[in-house]
Amino acid sequence: MISLLRGTGDRGGAGVWIGVAAAVGVAVMFMSAMVVIPLITNTTQQMGTLMTSGLVCGPGTTSEQPDASGYAMDSIPENYLELYKETGEDRGIPWNILAGVGQVESHHGRWEGPGIKEGHNDWGAAGPMQFGALDGSAAGNSWGGEPVQPVEERPENGYGVDGNGDGIVNVYDPADAIPAAADYLIAHGIEDDVRKAIYGYNHAWWYVDDVLEWAEKYADGQFNTSGAIQTSVTCELDADGIPIGRAPDDLTQAVVDWALSQRGKPYIWGGTGPNGFDCSGLMLKAYASIGVTIPRISQDQWKFGPEVEPGEEQPGDLVFFNVSRSGEPPGPGHVGMVIGDGLMVEAWCTNCGPIAVREYDDPNRSSITGFTRPLEHPDVKAQLEAQDNRG
Repeated sequence: MISLLRGTGDRGGAGVWIGVAAAVGVAVMFMSAMVVIPLITNTTQQMGTLMTSGLVCGPGTTSEQPDASGYAMDSIPENYLELYKETGEDRGIPWNILAGVGQVESHHGRWEGPGIKEGHNDWGAAGPMQFGALDGSAAGNSWGGEPVQPVEERPENGYGVDGNGDGIVNVYDPADAIPAAADYLIAHGIEDDVRKAIYGYNHAWWYVDDVLEWAEKYADGQFNTSGAIQTSVTCELDADGIPIGRAPDDLTQAVVDWALSQRGKPYIWGGTGPNGFDCSGLMLKAYASIGVTIPRISQDQWKFGPEVEPGEEQPGDLVFFNVSRSGEPPGPGHVGMVIGDGLMVEAWCTNCGPIAVREYDDPNRSSITGFTRPLEHPDVKAQLEAQDNRG
């Protein structure tokens, strides 16, 4: 089985698609009939129906995990079975669905075909979970960067992660590839519709049926694919059950509340709303919601300042990441808004899912450049004072 996967970068295209074929001739026919489906399939209205309170941000909330059947224990390599189960628990998705993907894609890394343990297949896919990992190929590069790379060199786009903490992001290492596959399924809405998420992984309904058939074999008894799956789009409480995003004053609270209210909308390169945003566009419009103008792009927002010492950041502050891209001005190329407890709200990238709450001090993310507090800038203070005088 050959996976075809095409992705887009942080500052570009609109979608991701994957097709599957058993041979070159079938692949060609399949590609000719391919329909490109956008990464973000949920509409804003659909996401609005998910905004229910009481969901906790951060680790700790998981879906119901089935026990492994005797067949799973006999047929899945021990290290893969452990990784599927650990990842399912950590990411909050059924482990046996990940195992189903791993079986269909590579027989849990045991196939001898090209691209499983080294190199790429004819379409540029690589590793046991068959990620696109070759720029310019039919599969594209949804992994992000080189197939094997130091974690500090991982670009902002793509799904590659250092799952085992060895400092290397390795598409051929199941400890990295399996968590990345989970993140891909989450980004494609597995918390909302399991079948559509698997279809997003590989665009064929027979593929979906195969994955779920294997998942059923691997589970001991029935398993529930619609259990409570934590989503950073709908969480309302921190790990202590306290509402997230509590700002130190009413003005900052209005900025934070506005940014959080945009969750579920897609990342759109160059977007400044109302239907979608890029990272700096979200910050721009959050402050514009209280009548304040800050610079448009992240590099200028960083220079705008003023800087805040790490550890002293608070909700409403901006957090910048050491991301740079060819053709862009120097300075941090990504920004999010601090909401407290080590969390931020951000529009991350085309392949990274909708606007959502995520951790900013994450070893799998680019390093943090620093923090700023726009409301302390003299120009912003002048704008607010002018508003008060007009009032």
